[in-house]
Amino acid sequence: MWISAETQSAAPRDTQSLAGAVALLLDPAVTMLWLAASLAVLDIRFNGAYLTAGFIACLLAFPGRAALGDKPLALVRQGFFNGLATAVALWALGALTGFLHGYAPAAATLWLGGLPIVLPCAQLAVHGLLPRFIAATGSEARAVVCGANGVGIRLAQQFIGNRLLGVRFIGFFDDRPRRRLTGLRDDMPVLGRFDDLADYVRKHRIDRVFLALPMASQPRILKLLDELKDTTASLYFVPDVFVTELINGRIAAVGGVPYVAVRDTPFGPVNGLVKRLEDIAIAGLATLVASPVMLAVAIGVKLSSPGPAIFRQRRYGLDGREIEVWKFRSMSVTEDGVSAFTAAKRGDARITPFGQFIRRTSLDELPQLLNVLQGRMSLVGPRPHAVAMNEEFRRLIPGYMLRHKIRPGLTGWAQVNGQRGGSDLDGMKRRIDYDIDYLRRWSLGFDLYILARTVYVVLREDVAY
Repeated sequence: MWISAETQSAAPRDTQSLAGAVALLLDPAVTMLWLAASLAVLDIRFNGAYLTAGFIACLLAFPGRAALGDKPLALVRQGFFNGLATAVALWALGALTGFLHGYAPAAATLWLGGLPIVLPCAQLAVHGLLPRFIAATGSEARAVVCGANGVGIRLAQQFIGNRLLGVRFIGFFDDRPRRRLTGLRDDMPVLGRFDDLADYVRKHRIDRVFLALPMASQPRILKLLDELKDTTASLYFVPDVFVTELINGRIAAVGGVPYVAVRDTPFGPVNGLVKRLEDIAIAGLATLVASPVMLAVAIGVKLSSPGPAIFRQRRYGLDGREIEVWKFRSMSVTEDGVSAFTAAKRGDARITPFGQFIRRTSLDELPQLLNVLQGRMSLVGPRPHAVAMNEEFRRLIPGYMLRHKIRPGLTGWAQVNGQRGGSDLDGMKRRIDYDIDYLRRWSLGFDLYILARTVYVVLREDVAY
């Protein structure tokens, strides 16, 4: 768990929002691209020396300081001074170390002299185009605000008036009738009472819930948190109150209105891109290496028992949406996971002799490398459960659905800690504890550690059945 405070008055400098991620990377990216353009205009080869200079400049410009939610004039002023500061710092560093003399004077002049002009132009372009991109791609998060009070209305105004935030305001929930609520505009509907919130979130695919309730309402807040455990919506407090266990908790702001993320995914645009690149690179290489083995296993399945080589089963994926997961068939039955599902047990008569071998060696999971490349799964994450199993345990284990805040994994933190199978309640609770712990602790290094542990477990242990 990590918590950091940010209280900007413009679009939040928060990598959980697309605007925040773009603002973080814009100045360094434009600095490097302008260097390449300057060299191209002057017909100068982009060699290692210029690459080094560009890398140093990117370090000076990172993190970007573009407040994309500001008015255009303020954006131009800020972009100019950001570019000027980067250019002066780089020139001073080059002059003091002497490396400036190793570059063509025309290139240095065009690159550094142009930065105070190019940066505000790029920021203005992004300021105008990013809201259109967000709207065109349908990537806006759907949000409701619980509490139509002063702070809740201010928050709704920010969502409605600033499309850069990437959040579409759907409406309020409040126990008071609309006639008693002051300050509401026509574009701020009241969708129901607090008791209606959890059901509405489930039925209408709400992504974010903001609880704008006073501290005096703590029992009511706890009741809402308990009811929302059976959803995949991210939850935020407005203002900052800590009345429940945090998962990826952080303090941020929307237009100067502070909020606390209570339960949120660790995979905003930046972290999500890092994890997706990790999946594509490693799963792509693993698929190439394992292709002969996969072909041999497919032939073995076909020859050992009647039925398809690939077993397809519907399971829950990211945000609780159904996905189709592939495995090599290891049983004589092919349950769809929705209308029928019985977890495998030791000595299960449904498992074929060849199926026993590929389950013990985890070779039956290899087709899920293709699911990873498709984007349905990730290399590391909570293992996907059959839909029928999900529907059973989401009613028995509080917080069960939180495991669907990320893509399901081919392997996971629970599996490398011995929680690989079974459907008993106590065992499932232990697996969910590990899944939620993974949500809190995620990093690229942690993923690589779990992958290495997975190889060790598969080679040294015999726990699957």
